[in-house]
Amino acid sequence: MPTLYPLVMGRRAMIATQHYLSTAAGARIFACGGNAIDAAIAATFVEGVVNPHMHTIGGEAPMLIYSASARRVVAINGNMMAPARATIAHFRALGIELIPGAGLLAAGVPAAFDALVTALRDFGTRSLAEVLEPALQLAEEGFPMHIGLSGDPDLPDEAIAGAGASLRSNAKRFLTKWPSSGRVYLPDGKVPQPGSVLKNPALANFFKRVIDAESAAKNRGREAGLDAARERFYRGDIAREIVAWSDANGGLLAASDLERFTTRIESPASGDYRGVTVFKCGPWSQGPVFLQQLKLLEGFDLAAMGHNSADYIHTVIEAAKLSFADREAYYGDPEFVGVPLAGLLSQGYAVIRRELIDSAHASMDQRPGDPIAMRALRDAPTADARPWGAGTIHVTAADRDGNMIAVTASGGWIPSSPVIDALGFPLGTRMQTFYLDERHPNALAPGKRPRTTLSPSLAMVKGEPYLAFGTPGGDQQDQWTLQFFLNVVDFGMDLQTAIEAPKFSTPHFPSTFYPHNNRTGVLRIEDRVPATVRDALASRGHIIEVRPPWSEGHVLGVQINTKTGVLAGGADPRGQAAPLMPAQVIGW
Repeated sequence: MPTLYPLVMGRRAMIATQHYLSTAAGARIFACGGNAIDAAIAATFVEGVVNPHMHTIGGEAPMLIYSASARRVVAINGNMMAPARATIAHFRALGIELIPGAGLLAAGVPAAFDALVTALRDFGTRSLAEVLEPALQLAEEGFPMHIGLSGDPDLPDEAIAGAGASLRSNAKRFLTKWPSSGRVYLPDGKVPQPGSVLKNPALANFFKRVIDAESAAKNRGREAGLDAARERFYRGDIAREIVAWSDANGGLLAASDLERFTTRIESPASGDYRGVTVFKCGPWSQGPVFLQQLKLLEGFDLAAMGHNSADYIHTVIEAAKLSFADREAYYGDPEFVGVPLAGLLSQGYAVIRRELIDSAHASMDQRPGDPIAMRALRDAPTADARPWGAGTIHVTAADRDGNMIAVTASGGWIPSSPVIDALGFPLGTRMQTFYLDERHPNALAPGKRPRTTLSPSLAMVKGEPYLAFGTPGGDQQDQWTLQFFLNVVDFGMDLQTAIEAPKFSTPHFPSTFYPHNNRTGVLRIEDRVPATVRDALASRGHIIEVRPPWSEGHVLGVQINTKTGVLAGGADPRGQAAPLMPAQVIGW
């Protein structure tokens, strides 16, 4: 079947991102001798310049890395941290029952910069100055506005998830309430048109300052230079500017919060499926829900059901409902809560949970299990999710040495928090995902990292690197990427065909984001899935919500064939069709 975008193949380097300029930045780093980690970090910095409605450096950047030299997979916990003053009692005293989705009250310690520099130091080869050069150049000299950022005047905000993040949708707020954002993104008091050049001088100056810090320490070696840049961000003048901005705008950050922040390098969660070992970040992310779905689905002959048949879609959706119910019941920062991950990912638990899937009827309940007592169901209240409406980017890369990286960066969205005048980026609002209920595993606590939807993926076959992939999409991330993965593994599709195949998702379970609502029984499905299939699903009780033909997912992936040495890469045309983000892949 022909695809809209080509499957890109090469032998030396491969990178896929959500914007052609960030893909080009990664390619530049490859061309200068950098490895996959160097290239992906350069691209992620550029994403924060050209797709600020989806991510800026004020947000978060979880990632998975396969280091060819160390022959191991690591997870970079690039998640933000709650300030010491962020307590449930504090919000209750303010009369707040849900942490708001916008503004400085939801801001924690920005994590992306530390995560990217940590990955560069431990697994890259280039200097910060080298990987920042493309982002600095675009911020200082400007980049051509694209319609995903400016906004399509003919597209209602509710038509496509993420469309409400555009400048057009937020212009009134920037002009009347957040003038610092307006000065950058509405330079003449108007929404820049596609093709006009947008600059961010304050962000360019920020890049120069951390590069200067690195340069001043470079005589002590590469690592010392990178550490000096981090020191300036979290303990120097940049940290003081962040705290001053937070104080001036009602936030909770203090200098001590930034001073004690560190990025954790962790062992990832993992699981096997039909000969493929899949790695995910730990239960501070929703990543293990991908593994739980695989455990349930390995008991079915999905290929025999037929791709995107009613039986197949029903089975995948019902597995998602069970897995996400467990996410809501158990996942949280393991530094603060005991997450029974071994039980959740065990074969025995999957067997008893799989029996709950009724092949003829769609479940309308929230049904977490009990992986400790090994019961299929536990007593739990039923929940009363809005679609993904904030933003995220994904960057993934591989090189001929076998290094692979998947970065799912998000937060610091320009629609959610005002730009810091002196720095050119806003702070993140990820604290909105916390609950103000002490009984919840994702309850707010000082120093805690909120359970995040950000969920990069990496897979190996017989100990060799195989796939790195991911997508924006909030709660839908581990539904869309699951379908991509099954398309490759169960249905034998190449990366690009697997990406472009029609997709679906459910918001049946409580949303991660404010206001944590759910939409019981709803099945969102692209209209490219035949009406006969949709009708068959409706007859099983699914509440069908037909979506536009290219709206479910923004998956990117790279693949290594270790036998032939061929690298492959795929990018999702949905970002351009939306329009939201003009994804691209480059390889040679």
